[in-house]
Amino acid sequence: MTDKPAIVLVHGFWGGAAHWAKVIVELHRRGYADIRAVENPLTSLAADAARTQQMVKQINGPVVLVGHSYGGAVITEAGNLPNVVALVYVAAFAPDAGESPGQLTQEMPPSAFANVVPDSDGYLWIIPDKFGESFAQDLTEDEGLVMGATQKAPLASTFGDTVTDPAWKHKPVWYQVSTEDRMINPDNERRMAARMNPREIIELAASHASLASQPAAIVDLIDMASVAVSPVSA
Repeated sequence: MTDKPAIVLVHGFWGGAAHWAKVIVELHRRGYADIRAVENPLTSLAADAARTQQMVKQINGPVVLVGHSYGGAVITEAGNLPNVVALVYVAAFAPDAGESPGQLTQEMPPSAFANVVPDSDGYLWIIPDKFGESFAQDLTEDEGLVMGATQKAPLASTFGDTVTDPAWKHKPVWYQVSTEDRMINPDNERRMAARMNPREIIELAASHASLASQPAAIVDLIDMASVAVSPVSA
């Protein structure tokens, strides 16, 4: 038997903690007792990393940090706390020092990025009736409709915020590539994953919303990381 670490789930742009709903249910079914999903403000990388660290610091024991999309940048910035034992990236940004999600996106633009538009207050939105086809084309039409209507827009400036000391240079890493991703270029995901020298890379024929369309496979990866870093108990 192994002791299961706590799992802290970090959402990305255009979503909130509820995007992890199916993953949370699957983790619970597999015996994870301490599962938490951060609700980040999406106002700056520094603010989002600080909120994530606040939650991690409340946990007395090892933590596996899991980031989806921009949440990957957040765990990269926040993950150097001593009780973080592993990082799991789900179709996610993994910037190096001095890099931002915006820079990485411009280097290898995704196919649906034209569907992201700013409003007059400085927030970025996915055009609601384009949300399903852009972010979650392998979910049902109803699921895409709800995600589009409830999307949480980031401040546009957050795209330009840069990472300082990447946690993936200090912690073991696992990465999931979505081969049908329209929000982050799949080849960009492969590039970011490869340079981290992860313990494991898996590819899923999934949209950007792999956490919702293939939750069992995502939990398989989280479980792989959890087992690898868990001490064997007597």
